[in-house]
Amino acid sequence: MNKNKIIELVDVHKTFGEKVVHDGVNLDIYEGEKITVLGGSGTGKSVLLKEINGLLRPDSGKVIINGGDITTMPESELIDVRKNIGMLFQGAALFDSLSVWDNIAYTLVENSSLSREEIDKVVKKKLKLVGLPDIDDKMPGDLSGGMKKRVGLARALAKTPKILLYDEPTTGLDPPNIIRINDLINDMNKKFNITSVIITHDIESAFAVSDRIAFLYEGKIVFVGSVDEAKNTDNKVLYNFINGVMEEELQFV
Repeated sequence: MNKNKIIELVDVHKTFGEKVVHDGVNLDIYEGEKITVLGGSGTGKSVLLKEINGLLRPDSGKVIINGGDITTMPESELIDVRKNIGMLFQGAALFDSLSVWDNIAYTLVENSSLSREEIDKVVKKKLKLVGLPDIDDKMPGDLSGGMKKRVGLARALAKTPKILLYDEPTTGLDPPNIIRINDLINDMNKKFNITSVIITHDIESAFAVSDRIAFLYEGKIVFVGSVDEAKNTDNKVLYNFINGVMEEELQFV
């Protein structure tokens, strides 16, 4: 694994009202790796992605992307940082009123000087990458859940980002589509050396795509290690999470 840090979260704190979401998150993410952040519902995994993308600013701490602390950057500088970050949203978050072509082309139309012909080549190339050639004229309502996820991934890849953030990429999909999405995550990493940050509840998918696993619990990263280290962890909370042991069951064990 390449040991150049591309993302650093340093003592990140975030609250919403009285709810403490992050209570000193520390995590280093390396160029070209695939890291999955596991954690229960409401533990702040999606908030973490938004902090990395600059969509949310932490109350304190640093979020460093390629050596620059984005928590202190004005929006004009953040726009440049985001050009190298793609995001696959939970549910794909396609624009229902726009065709597949327009969804994928949107960021290029708004933020590049490419001609329509050049954008068309990018759209077709990205759709081919995700295994969906010749659907650029379809509307999101015509697509299955798995196809929507893949179109969302094609849109996230439109700018050929260095960092790709995945928010629950396999949620709501059937087993064949889960395998397809996992394979795509691995393929994109291999072909383009993309740094992939994934959050998921799907333990099997996390093990299938990750170089490392991080576990977020009570506002902190309490474990970081390889898949084998996660599977064989002596961290009781992570062990219970992986094996589906509910906290209320522990008192009877």
